[in-house]
Amino acid sequence: MLINFFMALKKHRLPVSFTELFTLLECLQRNLIFGSVDDFYYLSRACFVKDEKNFDKFDLAFASYFEKIDLIDDLSLLEIPEEWLRRQFESMLTDEEKAKIQSLGGLEKLMEEFRKRMDEQKKRHQGGNKWIGTGGTSPFGAYGYNPEGIRIGQDEGRNSRAVKVWDQRSYRDLDDSVEIGTRNIKMALRRLRRFARTGAEEELDMDNTISSTARNAGLLDIKMIPERHNAVKVLLFFDVGGSMDPHVKICEELFSAARNEFKHLVYFYFHNFLYESVWTKSRRRHAETTSTYDIVHKYSKDYKVIFVGDATMAPYEITHVGGSIEHYNEEAGAVWMQRIADSFEHLVWINPTPKEYWKHSYSIATVKELLEEKMFPLTVGGLEEAMAVLAK
Repeated sequence: MLINFFMALKKHRLPVSFTELFTLLECLQRNLIFGSVDDFYYLSRACFVKDEKNFDKFDLAFASYFEKIDLIDDLSLLEIPEEWLRRQFESMLTDEEKAKIQSLGGLEKLMEEFRKRMDEQKKRHQGGNKWIGTGGTSPFGAYGYNPEGIRIGQDEGRNSRAVKVWDQRSYRDLDDSVEIGTRNIKMALRRLRRFARTGAEEELDMDNTISSTARNAGLLDIKMIPERHNAVKVLLFFDVGGSMDPHVKICEELFSAARNEFKHLVYFYFHNFLYESVWTKSRRRHAETTSTYDIVHKYSKDYKVIFVGDATMAPYEITHVGGSIEHYNEEAGAVWMQRIADSFEHLVWINPTPKEYWKHSYSIATVKELLEEKMFPLTVGGLEEAMAVLAK
């Protein structure tokens, strides 16, 4: 069973080895857990997963493997002596819990009555004191009151008197998309950094100083070099307003991270799509604008261009003259985007809309086509992919 589970993890591309498998086997041999799928899940994850980014892969592998294994309802099929199971169960009960069970005639009597009512009951039950349901005084159900019984499907106990609890556990898939934040964005953007030494000589060159001093018969000869800094130059365009309003927080985090990571950063705003002008102050965007032509001619080809927007709009806003919803554009937005693409060697589009929704938008498909499929989701993984493309 564990070998097949190990192979399932390998199939889902988890970086696991026999060392982790042997660790899990040793834990099981020492009886660190017993008879609990939840406990096995956490133990095996602790043994196999060494990086948080692989949690979702592990969950998918765990779910896909164990859903194929039939649950065994009859413990007798396991050929484990009943007395062993009873002793194990009783060892986990407190004196108070043992008294509760005995007050109902024993655990066997309680489970027998539960199965009987499951067979007889044909519909949902609310209130009352007999059937399995909610909000009543029956020994079986949730959100009601009974001195002792079986609690089913309730988030948490209120009276702490249930002899047994039955609940369905849900395992939520983890993904790096939920880890987005200023710190993680910074880590992703650092993939684009390219360091150079330019400017005034302000930093001590230790190696050269030592070599020069040795050649100078031991007389100190200090050598200085320019400070090492990130030489990457970035043009950042943000879509603002309308459908981008729900994404303000994550775009602010991206903006903050970019300003910290890139010394040579120039930013502009646009609405929905790029036309003949952009702006840097939204409150004065009708009075103070920057010509897109000026951007094309002012900044060199080695600038990395990043557009951030949901690309969600009427398709004619991209493809037609006069398509803008705010003014009459004499040239289609697609023409202006092509000019940007022709003027700069590296260009990507970052989309805050979850990637699974892209296929439902014709405008997103149009933008992807214009940018030769260089559109990436605004997630940690998406930013890392985008930075890799820009760094080429």
